Amino acid sequence: METYGLDKLGLTNFGKIFRNLSVPVLVEHAVSRGEGKLASNGALNVLTGKYTGRSPEDKFIVDEPSIHDEIMWGKVNKPFTSEKFDALYNRLKAYLQGKDLYIFDGFVGNDPTLRLPIRIVNEYAYQNLFVRNLFVRPTENELAKHIAEFTCICAPGFKAVPEVDGTHSEAFIIVSFERKLVIIGGSGYAGEMKKSMFSVMNFLLPNKGALPMHCSCNVGKDGDVALFFGLSGTGKTTLSADPDRGLVGDDEHGWTDNGVFNFEGGCYAKTIKLSREGEPEIYDAIRFGSILENVVMGDDSRTPDYDDDKYTENTRAAYPIDFIPNAIIPGVVGHPKTVIFLTADAYGVLPPISKLTKEEAMYQFLSGYTSKLAGTERGITEPQATFSTCFGAPFLPHDPMIYADLLGKKITEHNTNVFLVNTGWVGGRAGDVKRMKLSYTRAMVRAALNGDLNNVKYTADPIFKVLVPAEIPNSDVPAEVLNPKNAWKDKDAYEKNAKELAARFVENFKKFKSATPEVVAAGPNA
Repeated sequence: METYGLDKLGLTNFGKIFRNLSVPVLVEHAVSRGEGKLASNGALNVLTGKYTGRSPEDKFIVDEPSIHDEIMWGKVNKPFTSEKFDALYNRLKAYLQGKDLYIFDGFVGNDPTLRLPIRIVNEYAYQNLFVRNLFVRPTENELAKHIAEFTCICAPGFKAVPEVDGTHSEAFIIVSFERKLVIIGGSGYAGEMKKSMFSVMNFLLPNKGALPMHCSCNVGKDGDVALFFGLSGTGKTTLSADPDRGLVGDDEHGWTDNGVFNFEGGCYAKTIKLSREGEPEIYDAIRFGSILENVVMGDDSRTPDYDDDKYTENTRAAYPIDFIPNAIIPGVVGHPKTVIFLTADAYGVLPPISKLTKEEAMYQFLSGYTSKLAGTERGITEPQATFSTCFGAPFLPHDPMIYADLLGKKITEHNTNVFLVNTGWVGGRAGDVKRMKLSYTRAMVRAALNGDLNNVKYTADPIFKVLVPAEIPNSDVPAEVLNPKNAWKDKDAYEKNAKELAARFVENFKKFKSATPEVVAAGPNA
C-alpha cells in the first residue's frame, strides 16, 4: 500500500490513506462516517463539540535551541519542552494506528516565490475538506512533485492528559519549528489548523523581508490595492466586501517587495445573523462544497438558521475563494495604495476618519485598539478598551516591533496612505448615541480609497494627534460629525472620556520597550 511518506513521520499500521480527494468524495466520506449532515443549500454542516472556537490557553511552541532567542515568550507564546512534545507525539501516533487517514498536500500562500508547501494529516474527512477549501490547492503537476516543508497532524479524538503530558487541558495545539511539525488534538474546531499555519507564516516571513498581516484585501478596477485591519465587530468583512472592487482575501496576507499576496485559497466567514440582503456574496457562497460549523438546522427541512446561536455565536462557513464572484485568482496584487485601520470606539471620542503619519500608523498598528460594549459579555457595564497587538496578537511569534518596523518601512517605500476609521460611536458613549451610520462610513472609506481626501484641509486632534479632515468631498457626510468634540453636546464629558481612553492607550503601549521615541511620541496626550 502507498504510504505517501507517512512512515517518515513515524505513522505506521494505519488503515486506508486518502490523499487529496475530490470534494464530492470527501463529502460522501464525512456523511457516511457520521461527521456531518447536508444542509438544504448543499453545504456540509458539522458540530465541532465542546470546542466551538480557538483555544488560546492550549497553544504552545516547543522551546528549541535554534529558535529560542527569536520567540517573544509570554502569555501568547508559551514554551513546551522537547521531551514533553516527543512523549505526547508518541502517544498521538499510537492513537492513530489502525485509523483511516486523510492527507491534503498544498500550499500556504499564492506567491510562488514565498509560498509554503504543507501537508495536513486528518483523522476526520470533514476537516480534510476544510483545509482543502482554506489553503491553496495544487495543480495535478504540482501535486505530483509536492514535497511538504511543514506538516500539521490533527486528531480531535485524541485527548491529552494534562498531568501526564504537561498541557493545559485535554486539547492542545503545539508547533515545533525545528521539527517543522504542528500537532493538534482534543479539539474539533477546524480553525485551529488555519491559524496554526498562519502563526508559522508569521514566524517565517519576516526573516525574508516580508510582512505577514492579519487583514483583508481588495483591489479597484484601476489596480489600486487596499488593506483593511480590524478586530471582531469593527466592520472588516463588511467594508472590504465591495461589489465594485475585487476581493483578494478576507483574512491573511503578506506584503513583499513585489506586492501583496493572499495566504489562503478560501474564506472562513462568520455566519451568525447572516442574510442574503446584508451579505449576498457570503450567503450565496454557502453551497455544495462549503462547510458550515455549528449552525442550527431544521430537523426535516435541513434549512440553516443563521440567527440561532444554540451551539455558539461563532458559527462559521468555510468555502473556496472562487465561490465569491469578484474574487482575484490567484490572490497576488501590487503594493497597497491605502491601508485602513478599523476600530469601534465605544467611548465615542475618536474621529470617524483620520489620516495617520508613518509613526502614528506604527503606533496604532502596535496598539490594535477597539472596545467591548456593555452587555456583550457578563460583567461588562462600561465600554472596555481592547488592544490586540498588530490586530493579531495570538499569532505573533516574534517581538511585535519586528512587524511594526516592516510596516513603517513599506509605508515609506510605497508612499502608502494610512487612515484610522472609527466605525463605532461619535458624539457620545455607546448607549447614549447611535452608532455611526454605515452609509457614512462607506462614504469615508470610498473617499480614502479614491483619493478624495488627498487635497482637503486637515486639523490635528488635540488629544489623539491624528489628522482630521474638514470635509468628505462628493458625499453626504455632514462636516459636524468629523470632529468628535464638536459632535458632543457636553464638552466636559468629551474631555473626560477622551483623556480616559488616551490614558489606556499610553498604559497599554508601555509594554513595547523597544519602540523608538518617535513612535512613542505619536501616541495620544494622556
